[in-house]
Amino acid sequence: MSIRVGIMGYGNLGRGVECAIKQNPDMELVAIFTRRDPKNLKVLTETAKVCHVDEAENMKEAIDVMILCGGSATDLPAQSPKYAEMFNIVDSFDTHAGIPQHFEAVDAAAKKSGKIGIISAGWDPGMFSLNRLYADAILPNGQDYTFWGKGVSQGHSDAIRRIAGVKDAKQYTVPVENALSDVRSGKNPVLSTREKHTRECFVVAEEGADKARIESEIKNMPNYFADYDTTVHFISEDELKKNHSGIPHGGFVIRSGKTGWNEEHTHIIEYNLKLDSNPEFTASVAVAYARAAYRLHSEGQSGCKTVFDIAPAYLSPKTAAELRKSLL
Repeated sequence: MSIRVGIMGYGNLGRGVECAIKQNPDMELVAIFTRRDPKNLKVLTETAKVCHVDEAENMKEAIDVMILCGGSATDLPAQSPKYAEMFNIVDSFDTHAGIPQHFEAVDAAAKKSGKIGIISAGWDPGMFSLNRLYADAILPNGQDYTFWGKGVSQGHSDAIRRIAGVKDAKQYTVPVENALSDVRSGKNPVLSTREKHTRECFVVAEEGADKARIESEIKNMPNYFADYDTTVHFISEDELKKNHSGIPHGGFVIRSGKTGWNEEHTHIIEYNLKLDSNPEFTASVAVAYARAAYRLHSEGQSGCKTVFDIAPAYLSPKTAAELRKSLL
């Protein structure tokens, strides 16, 4: 029997989920839900229904897991608890500071309905979180480092586009090579925000716009650019489309730790990702955790879960025996 999946939201992440489901034979895409007019939405899966979000409640019996593909700023804080009262859900909520509060809201809703709600299933939080936990447990005497990039930050790019006079923009987060090298060598440096990453911006200004003002607003924007060394390039719209149309990302999780009675030996654990498409990879993580949500619910469990709470075997379509034989 296939796991029947619904997609809530059909932006970059929703389309990525649709593609990932195609690669998982034990899953079936039942429906895609949108706030737009369903008649105007073109999807790739011919057998999937396209429905307005208001129709979701009527399909509670037809969907085993709903994957929520909204944004973390305003969509998921409301959507995840709401839909956890109707479905097993998976989201990729990525506002790190807001995770405890988000967990509590989803946990209450999922326990009330007897469903499973898996939150923050992406690559950071998500895969990077798992690797930080494993490394911290294995090397308790050590230091964690997380570097992001080089890659497009969608939130920072959007923040630039909201500046008056900006027609379009892309922003890249770039690790500082010297800092990365020091960490990999086991020096355990103490690094400020500015010392770990730089930000590079490619901006299309509207005709006649004050570029000096735009650059100043970018570089002094609190919470986004003010704490970083930031470079701003003004380019044409054609150049942006030609050279900056993708959404690549990635990064590194590194732990440097000591072992031995006198701490004489140094060990470096490193996990890295290089992603052609940030949303498609995030979607692939969410789909794997949709399988886990289905299995946990089938066992009678309920409530909110994170990647820390779920055994790796729940993510795989392989049986326990197959995993022991092929991957252990």
